[in-house]
Amino acid sequence: MSIEYSPWQRTAHGANLLDPTGRPGVTIFEEITGLANDHRAINLGQGFPDSEGPEEIKKIAIDAIQNGANQYAPGSGTPSLREAIVAHQERFYSLNLDPESEVVVSTGATEAIAASLLAFLEPDDEVVTFEPYYDSYAAMIGLANAVHKVVQLKAPKFEPDMDDLRRAVTDKTRVIVVNNPHNPTGTVLDISVLQEIISLAHQHNCIIIADEVYEHLTFGIRHVPIASLPGGFERTITISSAGKSFSFTGWKVGWATGPRELITAVRTVKQFLTYSSGPAFQPAVAQALNLPDAFFERFAAGLGQQGEILASGLEQAGIPVIRPKGTYFLVADVRSFDLNDAAEVARKMPERVGVAAIPMSAFVHPENQQDYQGLLRFAFCKKREVIADAVEHLRLLPKVLSQ
Repeated sequence: MSIEYSPWQRTAHGANLLDPTGRPGVTIFEEITGLANDHRAINLGQGFPDSEGPEEIKKIAIDAIQNGANQYAPGSGTPSLREAIVAHQERFYSLNLDPESEVVVSTGATEAIAASLLAFLEPDDEVVTFEPYYDSYAAMIGLANAVHKVVQLKAPKFEPDMDDLRRAVTDKTRVIVVNNPHNPTGTVLDISVLQEIISLAHQHNCIIIADEVYEHLTFGIRHVPIASLPGGFERTITISSAGKSFSFTGWKVGWATGPRELITAVRTVKQFLTYSSGPAFQPAVAQALNLPDAFFERFAAGLGQQGEILASGLEQAGIPVIRPKGTYFLVADVRSFDLNDAAEVARKMPERVGVAAIPMSAFVHPENQQDYQGLLRFAFCKKREVIADAVEHLRLLPKVLSQ
């Protein structure tokens, strides 16, 4: 007998937050964070940096508060930030946008994702995402009472099977969500995959929501927005934020760009979610977007080095690693230890190893969790000394896995 869910329950159910009776349960994220706190473990489960962004950018926000930027910002975002976003898109990707009609500033990328999905979905519309997926997608698809279809990215390459992708996208598909670079796998999709997504969107008359918040966090490979490819722009809402690029996750300044008709729809919904936010942060983010290329290059290179330290440490401990091409995250493979569930490993690690990680099964539909049960996601967006300390602790992991 199926359970009839209310809207909030559909939201929670989509993000795997309900128990079998329909009541809210403790998520694996909450559980692992709690264990990390209880045992004072190094928390490499949560994807936020433990260092601040540029001092000169913080000072702009502080000065803005002192100078009275404490009331509502314009609903679409301050003109200076919208113009900076346009300049950024042209500078890095040769995309030419109108700051008045093709840009909207949001309360983080999460709000932009929510507004974009809610703007276009009717009940029973289908949404295709890659799996594993960021839980916000599934939550909003559930709230809209739409149908969530997935195309799996399987280890070790985390590349989609193109036939699976073509089968998933049909005339019932309203939205294809593309997270690239991809959380939680760290993969960067090949241009041929992006081109096929564009072709399918045209063939089946659907739109693309491109979550590109890790656009500046790639390692030895250049990010290519799907909107910059032939046929992509007219069907794509591109989303990014200041949180990942500048290590100001708490500022919650994001944005969506795209053709006028799509951004008008997103703006219409967004104004009834938060209307506006971050009036003192927006001028600071505008200035951050104008930082020289060297800033973005150094930031990505430094992050990549931290990831390499962690990857090498895991490998020296006998744990195979799937090296990321981008994002904050890498995936460790513990399947060779004949374990039934990496989630149980994650529960043991804070106490017995002193490090916390998240099982990849947390990012997939319940019926597909078996395909990812031997994989752990580690976040390496931490200070170099924290990563080094974690590596020392992780030498104990094979002993824990063998018990």
